[in-house]
Amino acid sequence: MVFSSITFLFYFLPIVLGVYYIVPKKLKNYILLIASLIFYFWGEPKYILLMIFSIISTYIFGILISKSKSKKASKVFLTLSIIISIGLLIYFKYINFIIENINLWLSRKIDFIYVALPIGISFYTFQMISYLIDVYRKDAKVQKNIFKLAMYISLFPQLIAGPIVRYTTIEEQLENRKHTIQKFSLGVRRFIIGLSKKVLIANVLGELCNAFLGANESSVLFYWLYAISVMLQIYFDFSGYSDMAIGLGKMFGFDFLENFNYPYIANSITDFWRRWHISLSSWFRDYVYIPLGGNRVSKIKWLRNIMIVWLLTGFWHGAAWNFILWGIYFGIFLIIEKLFLGKYLEKIPKVFSHLYVLLLVMISFLIFNGDGVNQIMQNIGGLVGIGKIPLATPESIYYFKSYLLIIVVAVISATPIVKNFLNKKQEKKAGKIINILEPVTLIVLLIICTGYIIDGSFNPFLYFRF
Repeated sequence: MVFSSITFLFYFLPIVLGVYYIVPKKLKNYILLIASLIFYFWGEPKYILLMIFSIISTYIFGILISKSKSKKASKVFLTLSIIISIGLLIYFKYINFIIENINLWLSRKIDFIYVALPIGISFYTFQMISYLIDVYRKDAKVQKNIFKLAMYISLFPQLIAGPIVRYTTIEEQLENRKHTIQKFSLGVRRFIIGLSKKVLIANVLGELCNAFLGANESSVLFYWLYAISVMLQIYFDFSGYSDMAIGLGKMFGFDFLENFNYPYIANSITDFWRRWHISLSSWFRDYVYIPLGGNRVSKIKWLRNIMIVWLLTGFWHGAAWNFILWGIYFGIFLIIEKLFLGKYLEKIPKVFSHLYVLLLVMISFLIFNGDGVNQIMQNIGGLVGIGKIPLATPESIYYFKSYLLIIVVAVISATPIVKNFLNKKQEKKAGKIINILEPVTLIVLLIICTGYIIDGSFNPFLYFRF
């Protein structure tokens, strides 16, 4: 079940909200837990047992870590819990990738293992690990109520594709959270905005990407259309899901941290990763980079730490070499910026630093979305006409004219221009008009999105595969 589906929008969510707000406060967590398990069971019936096992395992290890009388014993329990969690992740997500490379490099003929990837396993595995590490560090109190811990791990708004919610972020909210009309309305607003990003922008750009991949001819113009569309599609797909997750959280009284902050206005790759998938980059910073020594070590070890983090970041996204190359690609540019380029980017006009970021990020997503090294090099080379391809063809001009409007809308929407404009107007007399028009606009957007979904203009969330 996905958020941008009729089943979720008009059956599951209204029923869960209705029951949630009818029952007494002491039963609300149980309703959310049952709803979350049903939500997961709907999409992955056979893997509900894996999730229940993971929850019980995390609960037991949390208790053992907190009650250990020595630091050494608690560290043993923490290490064992991480081995189990990462072991399950490796088996379900990476086992065939490992077998494939063993066969390739060692000339073996090991048979592949038929195993489907449990949806959201990368996200909830990281949440469980962060909880146990925080308990070990005494940054969080152990949760002695298994049902509350289960709700935290399986909470359906952020279960499938994040953001990665830290236990410390909602620890207090599990016990006591506020439910107000204002918070609920903000949640509805945020959810509809996210749904619109997904259905009206990401899905439409996905159609253009599919048209390029299925085209019989190529041109420089078509390669640029594809590169720009991929970059925008991935952003609106993932940030749209994060908006919906944050909005749903508010409807149920939770305050999740932001996961995106207009990354395409960044003026360096360092700044980009402070704005893009914030929950993932901060997770690797706090649980990998800093424990390795961060930048408080020798320069060689510092550079090593950066590359380890970005190698793991790429590998986290998927069991394929293009994701590993994607992580290494960013690691290299982050190192270059930290060593010398960063100080020059601060001095040059912002327009050039922005263009620098956009170009590098666009190329990065050609790597990210590529199917093999040959296709990646072909897509990058096509941007500059390698292969003696024409600048434009009738087909590429047709798609340029057909999708120009949505690309312009996407580019504007990827910046805070509209948000800043509305905020300024709201401070003046026009604020009353905006307050009236906003709910009407949201209702219209919901109706249009529903029409698109019914019409079948739908693509699965890209980050479901992670």
